[in-house]
Amino acid sequence: MSHGARVIRTGVSSGGPAAPPAATVASSSAGSDADLMDGAYFRSCAGMLKVAQMISLLVGFISVNNSPWTDYSAFSYFQIVTMCDLIMILFFYIIHIFRIYRQLTCVSWPLAEFLHYLIGTILLLIASIVAASKSYNLTGLVAGATFGFLATILCVLSIWSSYKVSCITQSTSKYH
Repeated sequence: MSHGARVIRTGVSSGGPAAPPAATVASSSAGSDADLMDGAYFRSCAGMLKVAQMISLLVGFISVNNSPWTDYSAFSYFQIVTMCDLIMILFFYIIHIFRIYRQLTCVSWPLAEFLHYLIGTILLLIASIVAASKSYNLTGLVAGATFGFLATILCVLSIWSSYKVSCITQSTSKYH
């Protein structure tokens, strides 16, 4: 064990005044805010889940749209629900990709996304059940209902992940 002299490095020179720490933090975070898009969200689990939801909703919509219908009201309801869900998921995807949630702080984005998924999943489940019951073994309609059920399962996963983020995180932060 050596008890020799040690050199302790500091960020301050002995010849001049110290720079305020806020200036160094601001300059390092300015580089991350300068990026227009969040590239990590593309590869995140939530981002890939949104893409899978959009693809399954689009395939379900196209399958029903290109099939002969026997019940106009059931399949038009399915198409309306899938397109509204697709548009809303795309909206939240763009919000996350372009980090719009940082500028619009008046909206609780986790809560808004949770409520969207909750309502949208219930409507999508109803639409998929109705479409499956009215499909009469027509392959396009069965495929559309199947992709509707797949999108419902993916939306339930999003409900669970957004619930964990918005509700569980907030309740544990109150007690710490």
